Amino acid sequence: MTHDTPQLHIIDTEVLVIGAGGAGMSAAIAAAESGAHVVLADRSLIGRGGATIMAQMTVAAALGEQTEDDWRHHYADTLTAGRGLCSEPLARVLCEEGVQAVRLLDQWGVGWARADGHLTQAQAPGHDRPRCVYVDYLNTGPAVAKTLRTQVARMPQVQRVGDLAVVDLLLHEGRAVGAVALHLSIGDPVLIRAGATVIATGGLTRLYRRNSASLNMGGDGFALALRAGARLLDMEFVQFFPIGHLAPRLVGFDPIMWDPFRYKLGGRLLNRDGEEFVDRYGNAGEAGRYTTTRDAATYAILKEVEAGRGSPAGGAYLSFRHVPEATLRAAFGPIINRLASAGIDLTQQMIEVAPIAHYHMGGIRVDTQLATDVPGLYAAGEAVGGANGANRLSGNAITEAVAFGLRAGRSAASSAAQATPLPDHTLHALAAPVLDMLAPIAPSPRTPNGAALIEELQTVMQQHVGPFRTDAGIRQALVAIDALRTAAGSVIAGGGPQDPVRLDALDLRNMLLVAESVARSALARTESRGAHQREDHPGQEEAWTLNQTIAWRQGEWLPGTQPIERLVDLNTPIEAHA
Repeated sequence: MTHDTPQLHIIDTEVLVIGAGGAGMSAAIAAAESGAHVVLADRSLIGRGGATIMAQMTVAAALGEQTEDDWRHHYADTLTAGRGLCSEPLARVLCEEGVQAVRLLDQWGVGWARADGHLTQAQAPGHDRPRCVYVDYLNTGPAVAKTLRTQVARMPQVQRVGDLAVVDLLLHEGRAVGAVALHLSIGDPVLIRAGATVIATGGLTRLYRRNSASLNMGGDGFALALRAGARLLDMEFVQFFPIGHLAPRLVGFDPIMWDPFRYKLGGRLLNRDGEEFVDRYGNAGEAGRYTTTRDAATYAILKEVEAGRGSPAGGAYLSFRHVPEATLRAAFGPIINRLASAGIDLTQQMIEVAPIAHYHMGGIRVDTQLATDVPGLYAAGEAVGGANGANRLSGNAITEAVAFGLRAGRSAASSAAQATPLPDHTLHALAAPVLDMLAPIAPSPRTPNGAALIEELQTVMQQHVGPFRTDAGIRQALVAIDALRTAAGSVIAGGGPQDPVRLDALDLRNMLLVAESVARSALARTESRGAHQREDHPGQEEAWTLNQTIAWRQGEWLPGTQPIERLVDLNTPIEAHA
């Protein structure tokens, strides 16, 4: 199939939602229910990309099904895990509206596990009581994604467009008015006119060599927001999941599969010498239980490795040898059989685990209506910064995705209803520079190898802006990022259907920008707090109990700080704090 002359496609909508994971689908549903026409766009298949469908863990909400609970208790645990940096209004939205979101998923038939007529709620690390619902092992995320896909499919107001990579947002008089995208399967540019836009593209963990992310989690939404002039918040806080699978080789399983095992069965973390070590690092009482928060567990594992007490593959051992086989099978019967077929007998052997980039607490700065600094532009889910502070509480991710998505969709629909569509000539004039960049250019022997440069960037970030950081290391990363940008150049080569050269170049363009925002923020924060650990600045500093912001305008970085957003009265409706 030849494709020498790309055709420009134009789509008109009231609300554009970029990203079709849990947050994006929730936003599309809420916007459509509010009366708006919605385009739900994703670079993957709709509802089958992003982080939600990969989630195998639990979903936190103060439902009080098995133990008396209230969203305020969940809120208190979220603030504690966030190490003093949570935006309290956003954390309240997450915890209070998360209850409704989880109930709504139940009404839509997600299939939460039940016992004795009540939803089953497990106690996950960092929670003061059993609070987390689940579907069944290895199926919570897929079940949530399927449920949301079904709801979206029932709504004729939602136009679903997969294989669509949004390249840049369009602004007119400071307002977001649409976007230019590339249809990956046919290679054509697409011009989208929208009254309001929601960024729901997830996080940035693809920036790291060891990550639990899908290929579309390279920080696209953050790059779009930066180039549109929006401010990002707390970009230094990248959460490393402490017990990502390391060894033995295990095919067909998610690398973060061990979390339900650890807190349901009391998996023991052991060093090379067979010693439990988590309580050596300020986590007294954790021995034999392993319910410590993710940042603390990551720190403990890496410190043991640094001290020469790590496992052979460079992590720690996770042991269930103390758990009777009958107990293992009662909890995870089918999975025990799958592991056995892969040559792993948990009653006899230990697993090696190590931290893996998993989630990003920072993101786009928003208010409680999920509005960014740019009029007409909203954000939802992991793309939002602030709700989780310096460390995300286990189980908050899907809750945040759905609760924030629903609120962002309603806000975007309201904003779009007040917007005046741009005339064609204005829209085309705004899009012209991006369309010029996307004009087909045949690759040559001198065309940069985008895939190789992405791998170099991932190695740089893993080594210098990973779980442990130093001034010298971060500065080395910034020099390397600048060199990679020079090597990449400004020309986006390629063109035509399913062109990996072009996609790699576009991904690298986004990833370099976002990686620099992370590195610059990490360099500025001279303390250790939550997921940000500075070896040259150990310990938490009261002076750093503030949020960092960063913007990128006219080719210049504009860093800043802001005080933590506080709530005085938890009994006042959240709209009063908007």
